[in-house]
Amino acid sequence: MPAKVSQTLRALLEIRDEQRRSRADHERLRGEVVQMRDEVTHELRGVSAVLVDVRDLLRERLDLRDQVGDHERRLTALEKRTG
Repeated sequence: MPAKVSQTLRALLEIRDEQRRSRADHERLRGEVVQMRDEVTHELRGVSAVLVDVRDLLRERLDLRDQVGDHERRLTALEKRTG
């Protein structure tokens, strides 16, 4: 009987040790995921700031386009009046 108990105990100890390794791997992976999430969040904030800048530049360009179009119409009207 003691040999069977010993084998059973050995199997239980191996299961316990594997569970500890699995738990340690899980904690390590959780840490890596948190770090990657933080890095992605930081990068997305940077991208967001750049997109705001691009949006503002495009708005300025659109405003200038309208202004240039207005000036073109005025010049055309002046040219027609002066011959």
